[in-house]
Amino acid sequence: MAISIFDLFKIGIGPSSSHTVGPMRAAKRFLRSLAEHPQELVQTKRLRVDLYGSLALTGLGHGTDKALILGLSGQEPDLVDPATIDAIVQQVRDTKLIATENALSIAFDPKKDIGWQRRKALRLHPNGMTFQALAESGQVLYERTYFSIGGGFVVNEETAEQDRLKMDQSKVPFPFKTAAELLATCQATTKTVAEVQHQNELSWRDQTAISTQIQTIWQAMSDCIDRGCQTEGVLPGGLKVVRRAPALYRELTQKPERHLRDPLTILDWVNLYALAVNEENAAGSRVVTAPTNGAAGIIPAVGKYYEEFVPGSSRHGIETYLLTAGAIGILYAENASISGAEVGCQGEVGVACSMAAGGLAAAMGGTPQQVEQAAEIGMEHNLGLTCDPIAGLVQIPCIERNAMGSIKAINAARIALKSDGVHHVSLDSVIRTMKATGADMKTKYKETSRGGLAVNVTEC
Repeated sequence: MAISIFDLFKIGIGPSSSHTVGPMRAAKRFLRSLAEHPQELVQTKRLRVDLYGSLALTGLGHGTDKALILGLSGQEPDLVDPATIDAIVQQVRDTKLIATENALSIAFDPKKDIGWQRRKALRLHPNGMTFQALAESGQVLYERTYFSIGGGFVVNEETAEQDRLKMDQSKVPFPFKTAAELLATCQATTKTVAEVQHQNELSWRDQTAISTQIQTIWQAMSDCIDRGCQTEGVLPGGLKVVRRAPALYRELTQKPERHLRDPLTILDWVNLYALAVNEENAAGSRVVTAPTNGAAGIIPAVGKYYEEFVPGSSRHGIETYLLTAGAIGILYAENASISGAEVGCQGEVGVACSMAAGGLAAAMGGTPQQVEQAAEIGMEHNLGLTCDPIAGLVQIPCIERNAMGSIKAINAARIALKSDGVHHVSLDSVIRTMKATGADMKTKYKETSRGGLAVNVTEC
Protein backbone atom coordinates (compact mmCIF):
# COMPACT_ATOMS: atom_id res chain seq x y z
CA MET A 1 0.00 0.00 0.00
CA ALA A 2 1.26 3.49 -0.80
CA ILE A 3 -0.17 6.53 0.96
CA SER A 4 0.95 10.11 0.56
CA ILE A 5 1.47 12.28 3.63
CA PHE A 6 -1.07 14.61 2.03
CA ASP A 7 -3.67 11.88 2.48
CA LEU A 8 -3.07 12.26 6.21
CA PHE A 9 -2.61 16.04 6.36
CA LYS A 10 -5.80 17.43 4.84
CA ILE A 11 -7.21 20.92 5.24
CA GLY A 12 -10.83 20.71 6.31
CA ILE A 13 -13.27 21.81 8.99
CA GLY A 14 -14.03 20.70 12.52
CA PRO A 15 -15.03 19.14 14.70
CA SER A 16 -14.33 15.56 13.55
CA SER A 17 -12.52 13.94 10.65
CA SER A 18 -14.52 10.72 10.92
CA HIS A 19 -17.89 12.23 11.88
CA THR A 20 -17.78 15.50 9.90
CA VAL A 21 -15.19 15.39 7.11
CA GLY A 22 -15.83 11.75 6.17
CA PRO A 23 -19.64 11.99 6.00
CA MET A 24 -19.39 15.23 3.99
CA ARG A 25 -17.14 13.50 1.45
CA ALA A 26 -19.38 10.42 1.38
CA ALA A 27 -22.49 12.52 0.75
CA LYS A 28 -20.93 14.31 -2.18
CA ARG A 29 -19.55 11.04 -3.53
CA PHE A 30 -23.01 9.47 -3.36
CA LEU A 31 -24.64 12.20 -5.43
CA ARG A 32 -21.84 12.03 -8.00
CA SER A 33 -22.29 8.28 -8.16
CA LEU A 34 -26.05 8.71 -8.57
CA ALA A 35 -25.41 11.16 -11.41
CA GLU A 36 -23.67 8.35 -13.30
CA HIS A 37 -27.07 6.61 -13.42
CA PRO A 38 -29.22 9.20 -15.28
CA GLN A 39 -32.36 7.11 -15.34
CA GLU A 40 -32.40 6.67 -11.56
CA LEU A 41 -31.38 10.29 -11.00
CA VAL A 42 -34.32 11.65 -13.00
CA GLN A 43 -36.78 9.48 -11.05
CA THR A 44 -35.31 10.40 -7.66
CA LYS A 45 -37.74 12.46 -5.61
CA ARG A 46 -36.28 12.09 -2.11
CA LEU A 47 -32.97 11.29 -0.44
CA ARG A 48 -32.41 9.37 2.78
CA VAL A 49 -29.33 8.66 4.90
CA ASP A 50 -29.08 6.11 7.70
CA LEU A 51 -26.20 6.41 10.18
CA TYR A 52 -24.98 3.43 12.19
CA GLY A 53 -22.82 2.70 15.22
CA SER A 54 -20.60 5.53 16.44
CA LEU A 55 -21.88 7.88 13.72
CA ALA A 56 -25.39 7.50 15.09
CA LEU A 57 -24.41 7.65 18.76
CA THR A 58 -22.22 10.77 18.71
CA GLY A 59 -23.09 12.25 15.32
CA LEU A 60 -25.22 15.10 16.66
CA GLY A 61 -22.42 16.33 18.90
CA HIS A 62 -19.94 15.97 16.06
CA GLY A 63 -22.10 17.82 13.53
CA THR A 64 -22.66 14.81 11.27
CA ASP A 65 -26.10 16.05 10.23
CA LYS A 66 -24.62 19.38 9.12
CA ALA A 67 -21.83 17.56 7.29
CA LEU A 68 -24.35 15.46 5.34
CA ILE A 69 -26.30 18.56 4.33
CA LEU A 70 -23.10 20.27 3.18
CA GLY A 71 -21.91 17.23 1.21
CA LEU A 72 -25.28 16.73 -0.48
CA SER A 73 -25.19 20.45 -1.33
CA GLY A 74 -21.92 19.90 -3.20
CA GLN A 75 -19.56 21.33 -0.58
CA GLU A 76 -16.09 19.91 0.14
CA PRO A 77 -14.28 20.05 3.52
CA ASP A 78 -11.19 21.80 2.19
CA LEU A 79 -13.06 24.36 0.10
CA VAL A 80 -16.18 25.31 2.04
CA ASP A 81 -16.05 28.71 3.71
CA PRO A 82 -16.75 28.14 7.44
CA ALA A 83 -18.55 31.49 7.54
CA THR A 84 -21.19 30.21 5.08
CA ILE A 85 -21.88 26.84 6.69
CA ASP A 86 -24.75 27.88 8.95
CA ALA A 87 -26.56 29.64 6.09
CA ILE A 88 -26.24 26.63 3.76
CA VAL A 89 -27.50 24.26 6.43
CA GLN A 90 -30.38 26.52 7.45
CA GLN A 91 -31.54 26.91 3.86
CA VAL A 92 -31.85 23.15 3.45
CA ARG A 93 -33.63 22.84 6.77
CA ASP A 94 -36.08 25.59 5.76
CA THR A 95 -36.75 24.51 2.18
CA LYS A 96 -36.33 20.75 2.79
CA LEU A 97 -34.67 20.59 -0.64
CA ILE A 98 -31.21 19.68 -1.92
CA ALA A 99 -30.05 21.57 -5.01
CA THR A 100 -27.77 19.13 -6.82
CA GLU A 101 -24.89 19.87 -9.18
CA ASN A 102 -27.19 18.66 -11.98
CA ALA A 103 -29.58 21.57 -11.37
CA LEU A 104 -32.15 19.23 -9.84
CA SER A 105 -33.98 19.86 -6.59
CA ILE A 106 -34.57 16.74 -4.52
CA ALA A 107 -36.59 16.56 -1.32
CA PHE A 108 -34.52 16.09 1.83
CA ASP A 109 -35.83 16.86 5.29
CA PRO A 110 -32.96 16.38 7.76
CA LYS A 111 -35.37 15.75 10.63
CA LYS A 112 -37.08 12.89 8.82
CA ASP A 113 -34.55 11.71 6.25
CA ILE A 114 -31.53 11.21 8.49
CA GLY A 115 -31.98 7.96 10.40
CA TRP A 116 -29.97 7.66 13.62
CA GLN A 117 -29.66 3.87 13.96
CA ARG A 118 -28.17 3.94 17.46
CA ARG A 119 -28.81 0.28 18.20
CA LYS A 120 -27.38 -1.01 14.95
CA ALA A 121 -23.85 -1.28 13.62
CA LEU A 122 -22.65 -2.41 10.23
CA ARG A 123 -20.20 -5.28 10.12
CA LEU A 124 -17.18 -3.72 8.45
CA HIS A 125 -16.63 -0.58 10.55
CA PRO A 126 -18.37 1.32 13.39
CA ASN A 127 -18.73 4.45 11.24
CA GLY A 128 -21.15 3.22 8.60
CA MET A 129 -23.74 5.15 6.57
CA THR A 130 -26.19 4.15 3.87
CA PHE A 131 -27.50 6.61 1.27
CA GLN A 132 -30.68 5.98 -0.70
CA ALA A 133 -32.29 7.67 -3.69
CA LEU A 134 -36.05 7.12 -3.47
CA ALA A 135 -38.83 7.33 -6.04
CA GLU A 136 -42.13 9.10 -5.41
CA SER A 137 -43.55 5.78 -4.22
CA GLY A 138 -40.73 5.28 -1.74
CA GLN A 139 -39.06 2.60 -3.85
CA VAL A 140 -35.29 2.51 -3.49
CA LEU A 141 -33.81 3.41 -6.88
CA TYR A 142 -30.16 3.58 -5.93
CA GLU A 143 -28.27 2.76 -2.73
CA ARG A 144 -24.67 2.99 -1.57
CA THR A 145 -23.01 2.25 1.76
CA TYR A 146 -19.84 4.05 2.88
CA PHE A 147 -17.57 3.85 5.88
CA SER A 148 -15.70 6.77 7.43
CA ILE A 149 -12.60 4.96 8.66
CA GLY A 150 -10.76 7.84 10.34
CA GLY A 151 -8.78 10.85 9.26
CA GLY A 152 -11.42 11.80 6.70
CA PHE A 153 -10.82 8.62 4.67
CA VAL A 154 -13.99 7.19 3.13
CA VAL A 155 -14.36 3.77 1.54
CA ASN A 156 -17.42 2.17 -0.02
CA GLU A 157 -18.75 -1.21 0.98
CA GLU A 158 -16.88 -3.11 -1.72
CA THR A 159 -13.56 -1.38 -0.99
CA ALA A 160 -13.91 -2.01 2.74
CA GLU A 161 -13.99 -5.74 2.06
CA GLN A 162 -10.54 -5.43 0.54
CA ASP A 163 -7.32 -3.95 1.90
CA ARG A 164 -8.37 -0.48 3.06
CA LEU A 165 -6.70 2.45 1.32
CA LYS A 166 -5.00 0.01 -1.06
CA MET A 167 -2.96 1.61 -3.82
CA ASP A 168 -0.41 0.50 -6.36
CA GLN A 169 2.70 -0.39 -4.36
CA SER A 170 4.87 -0.27 -7.47
CA LYS A 171 4.33 3.48 -7.78
CA VAL A 172 6.80 4.42 -5.03
CA PRO A 173 10.56 3.77 -5.17
CA PHE A 174 10.86 2.85 -1.47
CA PRO A 175 7.75 0.93 -0.39
CA PHE A 176 7.56 0.07 3.30
CA LYS A 177 4.93 -1.75 5.26
CA THR A 178 6.63 -1.74 8.67
CA ALA A 179 8.99 0.46 10.65
CA ALA A 180 11.60 -2.28 10.35
CA GLU A 181 11.39 -2.07 6.57
CA LEU A 182 11.59 1.72 6.73
CA LEU A 183 14.70 1.59 8.93
CA ALA A 184 16.28 -1.01 6.65
CA THR A 185 15.70 1.29 3.66
CA CYS A 186 17.25 4.21 5.55
CA GLN A 187 20.30 2.10 6.35
CA ALA A 188 20.69 0.70 2.84
CA THR A 189 20.33 4.09 1.15
CA THR A 190 21.89 6.26 3.92
CA LYS A 191 18.76 8.40 3.72
CA THR A 192 16.74 9.81 6.59
CA VAL A 193 13.09 8.90 7.11
CA ALA A 194 12.11 12.28 5.67
CA GLU A 195 14.29 11.73 2.58
CA VAL A 196 12.78 8.28 1.97
CA GLN A 197 9.26 9.67 2.26
CA HIS A 198 10.19 12.61 0.04
CA GLN A 199 11.36 10.24 -2.69
CA ASN A 200 8.05 8.39 -2.43
CA GLU A 201 6.12 11.67 -2.64
CA LEU A 202 7.85 12.36 -5.96
CA SER A 203 5.72 9.53 -7.39
CA TRP A 204 2.74 11.88 -7.22
CA ARG A 205 4.18 15.43 -7.28
CA ASP A 206 7.33 17.19 -8.36
CA GLN A 207 9.76 18.81 -5.93
CA THR A 208 8.19 22.25 -6.15
CA ALA A 209 4.68 20.93 -5.62
CA ILE A 210 5.76 18.91 -2.57
CA SER A 211 7.48 21.85 -0.95
CA THR A 212 4.58 24.17 -1.77
CA GLN A 213 1.99 21.79 -0.37
CA ILE A 214 3.99 21.22 2.82
CA GLN A 215 4.25 24.96 3.35
CA THR A 216 0.51 25.30 2.63
CA ILE A 217 -0.24 22.68 5.28
CA TRP A 218 2.10 24.34 7.78
CA GLN A 219 0.65 27.78 7.07
CA ALA A 220 -2.86 26.44 7.63
CA MET A 221 -1.74 24.96 10.96
CA SER A 222 -0.08 28.23 11.99
CA ASP A 223 -3.11 30.27 10.94
CA CYS A 224 -5.32 28.00 13.03
CA ILE A 225 -3.13 28.64 16.09
CA ASP A 226 -3.30 32.39 15.48
CA ARG A 227 -7.10 32.37 15.11
CA GLY A 228 -7.50 30.30 18.23
CA CYS A 229 -5.35 32.72 20.22
CA GLN A 230 -7.51 35.67 19.19
CA THR A 231 -11.05 34.27 19.09
CA GLU A 232 -13.01 34.71 22.32
CA GLY A 233 -16.30 33.11 23.24
CA VAL A 234 -18.12 29.96 24.23
CA LEU A 235 -17.84 26.79 22.16
CA PRO A 236 -21.06 25.50 20.54
CA GLY A 237 -22.97 22.72 22.25
CA GLY A 238 -24.61 22.26 25.61
CA LEU A 239 -21.43 22.14 27.71
CA LYS A 240 -20.87 25.91 27.45
CA VAL A 241 -17.10 25.49 27.39
CA VAL A 242 -15.35 28.86 27.41
CA ARG A 243 -12.34 29.23 25.12
CA ARG A 244 -9.16 29.40 27.21
CA ALA A 245 -6.54 30.10 24.56
CA PRO A 246 -7.13 33.89 24.24
CA ALA A 247 -6.73 34.50 28.00
CA LEU A 248 -3.61 32.33 28.15
CA TYR A 249 -2.18 34.14 25.14
CA ARG A 250 -2.74 37.52 26.79
CA GLU A 251 -1.12 36.32 29.99
CA LEU A 252 1.97 35.08 28.16
CA THR A 253 2.39 38.16 25.96
CA GLN A 254 1.27 41.14 28.03
CA LYS A 255 3.53 40.54 31.03
CA PRO A 256 6.34 38.30 29.77
CA GLU A 257 8.68 39.39 32.57
CA ARG A 258 6.49 37.48 35.01
CA HIS A 259 7.56 34.25 33.31
CA LEU A 260 11.27 34.87 32.84
CA ARG A 261 12.20 33.07 36.06
CA ASP A 262 10.14 29.98 35.18
CA PRO A 263 11.73 27.78 32.48
CA LEU A 264 8.55 25.71 32.29
CA THR A 265 6.81 28.67 30.68
CA ILE A 266 7.71 26.96 27.40
CA LEU A 267 5.16 24.30 28.35
CA ASP A 268 2.55 27.02 28.74
CA TRP A 269 3.23 28.07 25.16
CA VAL A 270 2.92 24.48 23.92
CA ASN A 271 -0.34 24.10 25.83
CA LEU A 272 -1.54 27.35 24.27
CA TYR A 273 -0.80 26.17 20.73
CA ALA A 274 -2.68 22.90 21.22
CA LEU A 275 -5.64 24.49 23.02
CA ALA A 276 -5.95 27.15 20.32
CA VAL A 277 -6.18 24.60 17.51
CA ASN A 278 -8.62 22.29 19.22
CA GLU A 279 -10.88 25.10 20.33
CA GLU A 280 -11.00 26.16 16.69
CA ASN A 281 -11.77 22.56 15.74
CA ALA A 282 -14.57 22.31 18.32
CA ALA A 283 -16.06 25.49 16.85
CA GLY A 284 -16.17 23.96 13.35
CA SER A 285 -13.46 26.22 11.99
CA ARG A 286 -10.70 25.47 9.45
CA VAL A 287 -8.16 22.93 10.72
CA VAL A 288 -5.70 20.41 9.31
CA THR A 289 -6.56 16.77 9.88
CA ALA A 290 -3.38 15.47 11.49
CA PRO A 291 -4.10 12.58 11.29
CA THR A 292 -7.62 13.26 12.65
CA ASN A 293 -9.53 16.35 13.73
CA GLY A 294 -9.88 15.19 17.32
CA ALA A 295 -6.07 15.13 17.54
CA ALA A 296 -5.48 18.09 15.21
CA GLY A 297 -3.67 20.23 17.80
CA ILE A 298 -0.69 18.01 18.55
CA ILE A 299 1.35 18.20 15.35
CA PRO A 300 0.85 21.99 14.99
CA ALA A 301 1.73 22.58 18.67
CA VAL A 302 4.91 20.50 18.54
CA GLY A 303 5.87 22.02 15.20
CA LYS A 304 5.38 25.53 16.60
CA TYR A 305 7.49 24.54 19.62
CA TYR A 306 10.27 23.56 17.21
CA GLU A 307 9.88 26.76 15.23
CA GLU A 308 9.82 29.10 18.24
CA PHE A 309 12.02 27.43 20.84
CA VAL A 310 14.52 25.08 19.20
CA PRO A 311 17.78 26.86 18.27
CA GLY A 312 18.51 26.67 14.56
CA SER A 313 14.94 25.88 13.52
CA SER A 314 14.29 26.42 9.84
CA ARG A 315 11.83 26.00 7.00
CA HIS A 316 13.73 22.87 5.98
CA GLY A 317 13.30 21.58 9.53
CA ILE A 318 9.53 22.00 9.28
CA GLU A 319 9.55 20.00 6.02
CA THR A 320 11.60 17.30 7.74
CA TYR A 321 9.19 17.36 10.67
CA LEU A 322 6.06 16.90 8.55
CA LEU A 323 7.57 14.37 6.13
CA THR A 324 8.79 12.23 9.04
CA ALA A 325 5.55 12.56 10.99
CA GLY A 326 3.63 11.62 7.85
CA ALA A 327 5.74 8.49 7.30
CA ILE A 328 5.02 7.38 10.86
CA GLY A 329 1.32 8.08 10.42
CA ILE A 330 1.32 5.90 7.31
CA LEU A 331 2.55 2.97 9.42
CA TYR A 332 -0.45 3.33 11.73
CA ALA A 333 -2.90 3.73 8.86
CA GLU A 334 -1.56 0.59 7.20
CA ASN A 335 -1.11 -1.66 10.23
CA ALA A 336 -3.64 -0.51 12.81
CA SER A 337 -6.15 2.37 12.75
CA ILE A 338 -6.49 6.12 13.19
CA SER A 339 -10.19 5.86 14.04
CA GLY A 340 -11.39 6.57 17.58
CA ALA A 341 -14.53 4.59 16.82
CA GLU A 342 -12.39 1.56 16.01
CA VAL A 343 -9.55 1.61 18.57
CA GLY A 344 -10.30 4.46 20.97
CA CYS A 345 -8.41 7.72 21.39
CA GLN A 346 -5.08 5.88 21.31
CA GLY A 347 -5.72 5.81 17.54
CA GLU A 348 -6.12 9.60 17.43
CA VAL A 349 -4.20 11.41 20.20
CA GLY A 350 -1.85 8.43 20.57
CA VAL A 351 -1.00 8.31 16.87
CA ALA A 352 -0.62 12.10 16.63
CA CYS A 353 1.69 12.04 19.66
CA SER A 354 3.78 9.29 18.06
CA MET A 355 3.94 11.14 14.74
CA ALA A 356 4.92 14.43 16.38
CA ALA A 357 7.55 12.79 18.59
CA GLY A 358 9.25 11.11 15.65
CA GLY A 359 8.97 14.23 13.52
CA LEU A 360 10.48 16.45 16.20
CA ALA A 361 13.36 14.03 16.78
CA ALA A 362 14.08 14.15 13.04
CA ALA A 363 13.87 17.95 12.84
CA MET A 364 16.32 18.18 15.75
CA GLY A 365 18.85 16.02 13.92
CA GLY A 366 18.03 12.57 15.27
CA THR A 367 19.04 9.39 13.47
CA PRO A 368 16.38 7.12 11.94
CA GLN A 369 16.80 4.84 14.96
CA GLN A 370 16.17 7.73 17.36
CA VAL A 371 13.18 8.81 15.29
CA GLU A 372 11.73 5.30 15.52
CA GLN A 373 12.35 5.23 19.27
CA ALA A 374 10.69 8.62 19.79
CA ALA A 375 7.62 7.48 17.85
CA GLU A 376 7.49 4.27 19.88
CA ILE A 377 7.69 6.14 23.20
CA GLY A 378 4.95 8.50 22.05
CA MET A 379 2.51 5.65 21.51
CA GLU A 380 3.68 3.39 24.33
CA HIS A 381 2.42 5.88 26.89
CA ASN A 382 -0.93 6.38 25.20
CA LEU A 383 -1.84 2.70 24.96
CA GLY A 384 -5.37 2.01 26.11
CA LEU A 385 -6.51 5.64 25.84
CA THR A 386 -10.28 5.61 25.50
CA CYS A 387 -12.48 7.83 23.36
CA ASP A 388 -15.19 9.11 25.72
CA PRO A 389 -16.33 12.60 24.66
CA ILE A 390 -18.85 14.13 27.02
CA ALA A 391 -22.15 14.81 25.24
CA GLY A 392 -20.57 13.56 22.02
CA LEU A 393 -18.77 16.90 21.66
CA VAL A 394 -15.10 17.12 20.69
CA GLN A 395 -14.41 19.31 23.74
CA ILE A 396 -14.04 17.44 27.04
CA PRO A 397 -11.60 15.71 27.42
CA CYS A 398 -10.48 16.12 23.80
CA ILE A 399 -9.11 19.67 23.90
CA GLU A 400 -6.91 19.19 26.98
CA ARG A 401 -5.93 15.74 25.74
CA ASN A 402 -4.22 17.42 22.78
CA ALA A 403 -2.22 19.65 25.12
CA MET A 404 -1.11 16.63 27.14
CA GLY A 405 -0.28 14.70 23.96
CA SER A 406 1.87 17.57 22.72
CA ILE A 407 3.92 17.66 25.92
CA LYS A 408 4.33 13.87 25.79
CA ALA A 409 5.55 14.08 22.21
CA ILE A 410 8.23 16.65 23.07
CA ASN A 411 9.39 14.59 26.05
CA ALA A 412 9.45 11.40 23.95
CA ALA A 413 11.67 13.11 21.38
CA ARG A 414 14.02 14.41 24.06
CA ILE A 415 14.32 10.99 25.69
CA ALA A 416 15.11 9.38 22.34
CA LEU A 417 17.66 12.04 21.40
CA LYS A 418 19.53 11.42 24.67
CA SER A 419 19.90 7.73 23.79
CA ASP A 420 21.66 5.78 21.07
CA GLY A 421 18.40 4.58 19.53
CA VAL A 422 18.74 1.04 20.89
CA HIS A 423 15.65 -0.01 22.83
CA HIS A 424 13.69 -3.13 23.76
CA VAL A 425 10.23 -2.23 22.39
CA SER A 426 10.05 -1.56 18.66
CA LEU A 427 7.62 0.80 16.96
CA ASP A 428 6.18 -2.17 15.05
CA SER A 429 5.47 -4.03 18.28
CA VAL A 430 3.78 -1.04 19.87
CA ILE A 431 1.63 -0.55 16.75
CA ARG A 432 0.56 -4.21 16.93
CA THR A 433 -0.16 -3.76 20.63
CA MET A 434 -2.26 -0.67 19.98
CA LYS A 435 -4.32 -2.52 17.41
CA ALA A 436 -4.84 -5.50 19.72
CA THR A 437 -5.71 -3.22 22.64
CA GLY A 438 -8.28 -1.48 20.49
CA ALA A 439 -9.82 -4.81 19.53
CA ASP A 440 -10.06 -5.79 23.20
CA MET A 441 -11.48 -2.43 24.28
CA LYS A 442 -15.19 -2.45 25.04
CA THR A 443 -17.29 -0.69 22.40
CA LYS A 444 -18.61 1.82 24.92
CA TYR A 445 -15.10 3.31 25.18
CA LYS A 446 -14.81 3.88 21.44
CA GLU A 447 -16.53 7.17 20.53
CA THR A 448 -20.01 6.18 21.61
CA SER A 449 -20.35 8.49 24.64
CA ARG A 450 -21.64 5.46 26.56
CA GLY A 451 -18.62 4.97 28.81
CA GLY A 452 -15.81 6.70 30.69
CA LEU A 453 -16.07 10.42 31.34
CA ALA A 454 -19.07 10.65 29.02
CA VAL A 455 -21.26 8.95 31.63
CA ASN A 456 -19.43 9.80 34.85
CA VAL A 457 -19.39 13.60 34.53
CA THR A 458 -22.59 15.59 34.87
CA GLU A 459 -23.24 17.84 31.89
CA CYS A 460 -23.58 21.49 32.81
